[in-house]
Amino acid sequence: MNDNKNLFDGMIIFCAVVDANGFAAAGEQLGHSASHISKEIASLEERLGVRLLNRTTRTLSLTDIGRTYYEQASAIIDDARDIRDRILAVGDTPMGLLRVSVPVMFARNYLDAWLPQFMDAFPSVRLHIEASDRMVDVVAEGFDVVVRAGRLEDTSLIARRLMTSRMLTVASPGYLARRGTPETPSDLTGHTLIDFSYRRSATTWEYRGAGENRLSITVTPTLVCNSADTELAVALAGAGITRLPSMACEKELASGALVPILTRYEEEPIGVYALYPSRVHLAAKVRAFVDFLAARCADLTA
Repeated sequence: MNDNKNLFDGMIIFCAVVDANGFAAAGEQLGHSASHISKEIASLEERLGVRLLNRTTRTLSLTDIGRTYYEQASAIIDDARDIRDRILAVGDTPMGLLRVSVPVMFARNYLDAWLPQFMDAFPSVRLHIEASDRMVDVVAEGFDVVVRAGRLEDTSLIARRLMTSRMLTVASPGYLARRGTPETPSDLTGHTLIDFSYRRSATTWEYRGAGENRLSITVTPTLVCNSADTELAVALAGAGITRLPSMACEKELASGALVPILTRYEEEPIGVYALYPSRVHLAAKVRAFVDFLAARCADLTA
């Protein structure tokens, strides 16, 4: 590896000497002394086993093999610079396959309507969207961006807050008319409860108590599912009480199809985040998508 590096460095220095017609002028361009440049040329000639330059006290001239080496080396250096410039240009242009995982309700209520705008703005980006409520492994499964709501546990990921969402306990008016409306979290005992299998704690629902206290209510759900879609559908059918982020049921709340309960005990709003593996050398396609999400989410609260 070092021999290859020294060979390429020597090639650059040699071409600079020929182009500048002297060690001192080449050294000035490259930020080295004339003696350093002279030693580098001598070292290159020794590695190649040929004389590349004829030196006198006043002039430099190329040997025949030196002229051949200069022509070939100049072409290699030009190609390398062209490749570098192309990579830098590509790095600034959103393009290529972008793999994204988002919660089902985020896709249905927001992203589905936004995607045509992104596709129109960035036609060179190919999207693979997985709408799923499972907790994907961002790095192991090769996702570029993941949208998640709630407390973040994976500190190895970069998180950008997109919006906040209330965590609501909801039921249909029909269910509450039949079974009564719980006034405190402890009143949930005896009610039909619907829970989410990917929730951090499968046996407790947490609420805000007096002051900074938290109320952890042990629950025994009648239905546990891995889909917020199913939670919503069953609650709308009047079959029980569930907990959903407000972003998952805004339309149903606005229409009155679902009613929020226990609002006095509601926790602080949860964050909704765009997560990605690293901000170092962040791909333009990732930056463009995250910026796009942030702008669209900002419009929701503007």
